Amino acid sequence: MKKIAVYGKGGIGKSTTISNVAAVMAGQGLKVMQIGCDPKADSTALLRHGKPVETILNLTRQKGKKLALEEMVTPGFRGVLCVEAGGPPPGLGCAGRGIIAALEMLKEKGAYERYQPDVIIYDVLGDVVCGGFSMPMRNGYADQVFVVTSGENMSIYAAANIAMAVENFKRRDYAKLGGLILNRRDVKDEDKKVRQLAEDIRSRIVGDLPRSGLVAEAEDLAMTVVEAFPDSSMARDYEKLTLEIERVSGIDWPGDGQTNR
Repeated sequence: MKKIAVYGKGGIGKSTTISNVAAVMAGQGLKVMQIGCDPKADSTALLRHGKPVETILNLTRQKGKKLALEEMVTPGFRGVLCVEAGGPPPGLGCAGRGIIAALEMLKEKGAYERYQPDVIIYDVLGDVVCGGFSMPMRNGYADQVFVVTSGENMSIYAAANIAMAVENFKRRDYAKLGGLILNRRDVKDEDKKVRQLAEDIRSRIVGDLPRSGLVAEAEDLAMTVVEAFPDSSMARDYEKLTLEIERVSGIDWPGDGQTNR
């Protein structure tokens, strides 16, 4: 079982990217679990055609210890196992503590033993890397951290902070930094800025996603690009990114080298 955490500034396209990667992996024959660690609980929406997934925190508040594992895990496109941690009502609690509680609940209920996913992908908001938001980096959770960024200054700043957090955790045998995913916004000097960031944090760019109107069109259909436009060049870009993430993370998958489209 390989465990990956993907971070990035809010609004950078992280959940869209992860959902497409999860869809590609599932098409390869891998069993994938995607865990949304954002209070908005919308990480897996595109894998569910916009249908919401009940969050672990809401279910825990309603049912307590009687909560069944099957209620926390919902299948999506190509069988991707969709999980949303959720969060407290605005102003009434700490979202980071909510993530900790949700991940501990999954562990307590034996989710990983029961479903035996080949790959777990944590989708984590990266504006603040502290408390529960750093939980997926910790020992026993993710093995690799990937950061989605563009060439926008605030995105670069957030990515640098995430990389610094990974570096600070290095001595504790926590997750390693797998690399940057460039999700282009076509801003001035974007290549130069992201290449410089990769150099500064002693990392690499593992994927380069062009700005494409197909992404918004697919989102309007409440689908991943991989599902809505499987023969498009954008779908190929997500496949290329997925293969590189798998290479860096040491993920082997069954099949003959062709993704099931």
